[in-house]
Amino acid sequence: MAFVRSVWMRSLIGAAALCLAPGELHAQAIFLPSIEVLAGSGDRDRPPNAASELTIPPERILAQPVTRPGEALEQVPGLIVTQHSGEGKANQYFLRGFNLDHGTDIALFVDGMPINMRTHGHGQGYADINFLIPELIQSMRVRKGPYFAEEGDFASAGAVHIDYVDRLPKNLVQVTLGSFGYKRGLAVGSGQIGDGTVLAALEATGYDGPWDNPDRLQKFNGVFRYSQGTALDGFSVTAMAFDNKWNSTDQVAQRAIDQGIITRFGTLDPTDGGISKRYSLSSRWSTSTDTTVTQINGYVIRQDMRLFNNFTYFLDDPVNGDQFSQTDWRVLGGINASHTIKGNYASLPVETTFGVQTRYDDISLGLYKTAQRMTLSTVRADEVQEASTGFYVQQTVRWTAWIRTISGLRYDLYRGKVASDNPLNSGDANAGIFSPKGSVVLGPFNKTEFFLNAGEGFHSNDLRGVTITVDPNTGLPADRVPLLVKSHGGEIGLRTSIVSRLETSFAFFMLDYESELLFVGDAGTTEASRPSRRTGFEWNSRYQFNPWLAFDLNLAHTRARFTDYDAAGNFVPGAATTVISTGLTFGEPLGWFGAVKLRYFGPRPLIEDDSVRSSSTTLVNARLGYRFENGMRLWLDAINLFNAKSDQIAYYYPSRLALEPLAGVDDRHLHPVEPLAIRVTLAKEF
Repeated sequence: MAFVRSVWMRSLIGAAALCLAPGELHAQAIFLPSIEVLAGSGDRDRPPNAASELTIPPERILAQPVTRPGEALEQVPGLIVTQHSGEGKANQYFLRGFNLDHGTDIALFVDGMPINMRTHGHGQGYADINFLIPELIQSMRVRKGPYFAEEGDFASAGAVHIDYVDRLPKNLVQVTLGSFGYKRGLAVGSGQIGDGTVLAALEATGYDGPWDNPDRLQKFNGVFRYSQGTALDGFSVTAMAFDNKWNSTDQVAQRAIDQGIITRFGTLDPTDGGISKRYSLSSRWSTSTDTTVTQINGYVIRQDMRLFNNFTYFLDDPVNGDQFSQTDWRVLGGINASHTIKGNYASLPVETTFGVQTRYDDISLGLYKTAQRMTLSTVRADEVQEASTGFYVQQTVRWTAWIRTISGLRYDLYRGKVASDNPLNSGDANAGIFSPKGSVVLGPFNKTEFFLNAGEGFHSNDLRGVTITVDPNTGLPADRVPLLVKSHGGEIGLRTSIVSRLETSFAFFMLDYESELLFVGDAGTTEASRPSRRTGFEWNSRYQFNPWLAFDLNLAHTRARFTDYDAAGNFVPGAATTVISTGLTFGEPLGWFGAVKLRYFGPRPLIEDDSVRSSSTTLVNARLGYRFENGMRLWLDAINLFNAKSDQIAYYYPSRLALEPLAGVDDRHLHPVEPLAIRVTLAKEF
């Protein structure tokens, strides 16, 4: 904490001292171009404020074959998106040494709507992005670290903002068929109606997977948007609908495979699965002048989920088994507004942004013991209301043609109420937190910029853990946890294009957490973990050989450790260590096109003393296709091209198979990578 604050203060003071030497400011006026403020799709042209900040264009996202929609986010350097259960469940995310579970500490947004669900039935920050339609993406804006005043809850490791298009250049019909019963149909159309544009998209997906118990995934998805004007002067109204149901093969005990009880693609409880529904209505409005930009967006979301999982088999209940069900029915809404003023102060170009972000969740939660999806008993049931308001101000000053500083301050206020079926676990809670931010950007010097960033952030905890007094499983006293947990981070980096056709960036970062608190959805309680520190680096490069051939290489390495002493050890279980992605993309507007991508996910400690580790995973996906003059495209995707027998994810914990000792057995539990799969897509633009 002291290190981060020291870096932040010294950076800003040092820059000011360098630029405001006695008499220098008034000796000559500094005339620079006005700062361009962009929003929405225009943000891809906005200069980055950190070496790790970037905007990814849609052509890069769509160039790579993916197994599931969430993997489109793997275009974010260093981010791993995987799955440990059925295809309908939220993905698992790994970034900067964090096992982010289903979304804690990576904030995801689609068209300004938050995807992370707080006080969620399955885990804090649960981010189900299965409704994403990659073909509609206009841009993907990436920010890593707690250095940006606009970013609040869940954004300490990173934030990803996905914006959809208002219209496509041509209408699109697309059909995909593939291995293991994969089928997908997509239709997107847009056109002019009066002064505005209408966009409509419909998607249907089915998938069984290689599992002995087929997923039987049935997903339906729709988007309807009306828009007028531009991102800076205009508005849009968007409705989305999403319905999904599936069976799931969760992670299984390694010994069950070794003993021949199940195959590698088998399950120990064939009745696991779930349903998920999401309906939203959102709007965006913006207006600008030569010196101001005002933006407002609002949303209302109805999201429902019910999961059936069994991770320990017969450990807790030797007769009925350990299956449990989690329900989460909620309505949430919010309004975000910002106002940016451009001007000059003492002859210096200055840009100041004031913002407010509000959100309210009305949630009904349930946790039940079940057997073959039949309810046996209620562990706990809760009605939760949670509201938050975040205020922020950020100011950018161009001191000279080669120095700019960005300073910000954020304040978040949270209030909530829990009405539990056990009155002892009911109660009210509130908390507030300040988060200062600061950055210095030097350059460009010969197409090279240097960045220094530092700041504080936070994540919220499950409100039930804040009001709990009694463990709902055991009836014993339970410890409460704070509502908001602070993080401290710093980053030093550079970006350069000094070599012709080569774009590269390097960043060294550090991130501290006062406590990694997590709500354990299958137990109905909150676990207070230990303080931690992560240090690491990221190196990202893209070389454009010519207009039709490009090469990418992204390397990230992180060291994650608990910072207090415990005899159990100081390794953070599940923390990603080394992540590498590299690949080639090629193609022109007509003719052959394709891509090949390698993704390496390094071994990770599974317990605190590092005596048990996961294996590494190396996957290669490839695509080859042809674009015809009549607007037709045909391509072939090979997922897991070399049929690697790796694991998507691995854990280490006790479980019990039938006839094993009642105390259970400590073992690795894994979810395998799907074998080689072929998918063929035919698309027509008109």
